[in-house]
Amino acid sequence: MININIKPEIEIITSRSGGKGGQNVNKVETQVEVRWNVFTTHLFFGEELDLLKRKLQNKLSKEGYLIVKSSQHRSQLSNKETAIKKMELIVFNALQKEKGRKPTKTPPKAKELRLKNKKKRGDIKILRKRVSHS
Repeated sequence: MININIKPEIEIITSRSGGKGGQNVNKVETQVEVRWNVFTTHLFFGEELDLLKRKLQNKLSKEGYLIVKSSQHRSQLSNKETAIKKMELIVFNALQKEKGRKPTKTPPKAKELRLKNKKKRGDIKILRKRVSHS
């Protein structure tokens, strides 16, 4: 995996985590939200930036922020590391170029089966016609 360092450009927001945990959940801000603005980044240019914008378009906010939350762990530090790793993985996967599809021909057996089924279906439909008594 290529080392992508987006740490200088990210914003980290902490909040109280939901769910079970009693007092710890109620008083400690363990949930971490990591935000990175793709539109104003200085880490990627040209083709890479276009690729990021295109592939992450469904994950970006209107302002261009990629937002990742983590509240799995009981400690803020662990959640922070997890969220940053998640974000780096998302960015890494978005930068991967898609492999082109290799065109393949339909196998002869599949063609044969299709034609056989068509013929069978046609014969059934012929039987539905009215019989003329002349």
